[in-house]
Amino acid sequence: MQDTRLSRTAAAFETAFGTAPTLFVQAPGRVNLIGEHTDYNDGLVLPCAIDYRTAIAAKPRSDRKVRVVAADYGDALDEYDLDAPIGRVDQPMWANYVRGVVEQFVKRGLPMQGMDMAIAGDVPQGAGLSSSASLSVAVGRLFATLPGFEALSPIDIALIAQASENDFVGTKCGNMDQISSACGVEGHALMIDCRSLEVKPVPVPDNAAIMIFNSNVTRGLVDSAYNVRREQCEAAARHFGIPALRDLDLATLEARAGELDPVVLRRARHVVTEDDRVLAAADALQAGDLERLGELMAASHASMRDDFEITVPAIDNLVDIVKNVIGTQGGVRMTGGGFGGCVVAVVPHALVDASRAAVEREYRSPDGKPATIYVCKPAAGAGKVNP
Repeated sequence: MQDTRLSRTAAAFETAFGTAPTLFVQAPGRVNLIGEHTDYNDGLVLPCAIDYRTAIAAKPRSDRKVRVVAADYGDALDEYDLDAPIGRVDQPMWANYVRGVVEQFVKRGLPMQGMDMAIAGDVPQGAGLSSSASLSVAVGRLFATLPGFEALSPIDIALIAQASENDFVGTKCGNMDQISSACGVEGHALMIDCRSLEVKPVPVPDNAAIMIFNSNVTRGLVDSAYNVRREQCEAAARHFGIPALRDLDLATLEARAGELDPVVLRRARHVVTEDDRVLAAADALQAGDLERLGELMAASHASMRDDFEITVPAIDNLVDIVKNVIGTQGGVRMTGGGFGGCVVAVVPHALVDASRAAVEREYRSPDGKPATIYVCKPAAGAGKVNP
């Protein structure tokens, strides 16, 4: 068993349950290459699944009991019955991501049966790489192997995972993370239309690596700032009498700019121009034009900094350090909700080591922490795996 995730789940399973698992599934984390704060405006995003994953070893049961062991949390065990109400637990938090998906399946009247499972993963937690979506989608994909679940598509699994996070865990999230994890295509990014849920795979050039730099900046006020910006975007859409900023073009916004509060204008301008950048970035990737992609990622970062006002000086500095290494040969920008978190770069393989060395040498967070660096490949979405 080559994959350490799978071997860890198998070992934890056998220790906890005294028997061998009969099936394995995995689901990846994700990083968003471009398209920030566009999802809740019904816009476009361009994420890709990454080769950091959550793995589950499992064996269906003949009764209605679910038993879950978490290899990453000291083999902690959670246990419940499908015929009893499935409630949220205060601790451990990981258990709620599993319970939430199970509850969604039960609510939908799907032919559930009991399951023993062991979970392990290597998606970095708290780094904005969607470790929670990876877990939720992996659980959904596991139960989708049961008889009677054949009609469930990857998008269905993604939306069930999203519903479980929204309704059960209590996380207010869009659907990009779960769709990326469920629908990923090896070697490709995904252009996702957050209104129609259309997913278009876009090839990432073979000569490019995806680097993720976690700034290790402690993020404060993220939720409140997110909510304020969401309200500002919705206010702009209401002003123009449209369902969402997705339906606004830049010419109209500029012609009627004087009608809007200056801050609301800047927020709307970011969203409208970011949607255009996603379309152009997909074309650049498809053409293997990393120089053009770099221009678009730089414009996206500037828009997040100046119009959406969600970057911080440490993040801007981290972007500049990477940009100084890669020049016009790739792209770099902040990714995620803002106020810290991660920077993503699309970099020629030949510049990976130099980019890493520059960040290790030149970057420290305000409280003195170095960045944590990950090098990824665009990965396949959730599915069964052979150990």
